[in-house]
Amino acid sequence: MKPDHNLPAFLQDDGLRLVLFGGKGGVGKTTCASATALFLAKAAPDRSFLLVSTDPAHSVRDSFAGSSPPANLELMEIDAHKCMEEFRQAHSSHLREIARRGTFLDDEDIEQVLDLSLPGLDEIMAFNEIAKLVDADRYHCIVVDTAPTGHTLRFLELPDIMQEWIATLDAMLAKHRFMAELYRGYYRKDDTDRFLDDMLELVGTVRSVLSDRQRCRFVPVAVAEPVIVLETRRLIDALKKAKIPVTDILLNRVFPEGSNCPVCTRARTQQKEQLRRFCEEFSECRLWRIPIQGAQVEGVEQLGAFWEEIGMLEMPDNEPRPAAAAPIGVAHPPTLPGPEVSLLLFAGKGGVGKTTLASAAAIHLAREYPGKELLLFSTDPAHSLSDCLDVEVGPEETRVLPGLSAIEIDAEAEFQVLKDRYAEEIAGLFDSLAGETWIDFEFDHEVMERFLYLSPPGLDEVMALTRIAELQEKNKYDIVVLDTAPTGHLLRLLEMPELIQDWLKVFFHLFLKYKHIFRLPKVSELLVAMSKRLKFVRSLLTDPHRGRLYAVSILTEMAFEETKDLIAGCSDSGVHVPLLFLNLATPSDGCPLCNAIARKESEVRRRFEGTFDGIHQTVVYRCGELRGINRLGELGAALYGAKVLAGPVHTPVTETAAKK
Repeated sequence: MKPDHNLPAFLQDDGLRLVLFGGKGGVGKTTCASATALFLAKAAPDRSFLLVSTDPAHSVRDSFAGSSPPANLELMEIDAHKCMEEFRQAHSSHLREIARRGTFLDDEDIEQVLDLSLPGLDEIMAFNEIAKLVDADRYHCIVVDTAPTGHTLRFLELPDIMQEWIATLDAMLAKHRFMAELYRGYYRKDDTDRFLDDMLELVGTVRSVLSDRQRCRFVPVAVAEPVIVLETRRLIDALKKAKIPVTDILLNRVFPEGSNCPVCTRARTQQKEQLRRFCEEFSECRLWRIPIQGAQVEGVEQLGAFWEEIGMLEMPDNEPRPAAAAPIGVAHPPTLPGPEVSLLLFAGKGGVGKTTLASAAAIHLAREYPGKELLLFSTDPAHSLSDCLDVEVGPEETRVLPGLSAIEIDAEAEFQVLKDRYAEEIAGLFDSLAGETWIDFEFDHEVMERFLYLSPPGLDEVMALTRIAELQEKNKYDIVVLDTAPTGHLLRLLEMPELIQDWLKVFFHLFLKYKHIFRLPKVSELLVAMSKRLKFVRSLLTDPHRGRLYAVSILTEMAFEETKDLIAGCSDSGVHVPLLFLNLATPSDGCPLCNAIARKESEVRRRFEGTFDGIHQTVVYRCGELRGINRLGELGAALYGAKVLAGPVHTPVTETAAKK
């Protein structure tokens, strides 16, 4: 069939067996993935197709809005936790046998360690399900809606992490093999060895499927915003490094030409600047523009028409920027948090504006409380504080303005400090034992050196979170404003402190039980401090007077469903949610496009009001680009119903005072 140059290649390439959609949360990945699966299924009704979600906050079923896909299209939302539990049940005997052969631990210790380990295995086992489906050739093509960029980047590293984990298990078996060869003269592989071989093959399968240019394609989805240009660059660089093919980029929600509406004009002008950046930055890919829709795209009929208006993106013409910045509109502003609050979390679906609102609130609070020190803290793996503030922010505290510092925590680097200190003490321990029964120590050294690779998933993220407690221990900051990871991963993070605390208890138990072997004072000191800080952070999260979570959402059905999950998860974890920001609302001012969007948003807003009637809800309207300290300061003042500060700060209005 002759190719249609008006459509992207992934909609026409008959050889593709796997198409993955990725990008920052909220850019339309799920819609693009769903529309692609539907397009392919309709184009080849005699073939079978599968639409899969690996995002912890699944929404592919929501995108069909209750309508039924064609009979030849199946929907699947992979439960990574369930995949891991099935793996544990199937292979726990092999893991225990490896630990018995290769460590000094007894059965009780092995049971505890294995129940809390297997780092990243849940996610890689989830993707292994997809790899197996590709190899089984049951479906002609599988379309995947992935997690937001930051966690997609981490997923790309999982094969390397898994390889290290397998190498740790293999090191445990090395002494057993050596002793068998020494005393029997040979070693014959058994089921335990074959289990490790199968695991290595699994990792190899994942690598080979992802890097197969004939069968696989990754499609980045973006919108024309400054932060997303940079994030898309990071994503594509990581995909290239992993040898995962990328040929097309989708630019979603492009505003039309010819409108005199001030909202559309501002949006179009801002977009053109960023669309030019996309054309210059990604000349190696084909860029496609998808027009903004007057209503949310959902259901078979709307998804089926999604690709009708797509077109190749050409370098936009220059267009003069409006002389004045758009006014900032906020309805139902909340009262200012009282000075007793020490931790504010901004949380929600990716792409709803958490970083912008967290930054604006932090700037305003710093101005309202001139005697206090504030820290703006990001744990989102796809850091965007620097882009938002227009100030270079890194893993060390950076002064943003008087009373406010910012930090983008590097979770991997935090974990690396622990691993380095552990390796250093292990090396010192075995140096002191040099000359004593070299056979045992040669192998035990490697096993103990790799012991931290059996730590539970998420330890690095929790360690990063405990930096908050460390800084407050030093009385450096009175208030920490936290920009969190997207909803699905935040919910996992809220559950992790208990898991990590259990892991620390096991570690401390081993230190005491095997104190003649585990003589690691520096590591012990570090883990004790981590345990205390973990309890402190947990106490802040669950104390409504000191810690609060502000939910951030947008007025779409999918965002509403995800917000329900977030607030339910917070309730289960004992985290107080007193405030909900409904961000990026569309003002209705006579433009047919804006009016259509606003009508749909008002319907969703009524659902928010009816479902969360006990939570204060503040609406923040679209107002063009919000970037840089000054513009964010204006937003912060508007959020709390204050005048924009041009001179000295005025007296703060606290929640307590407001109630009086």
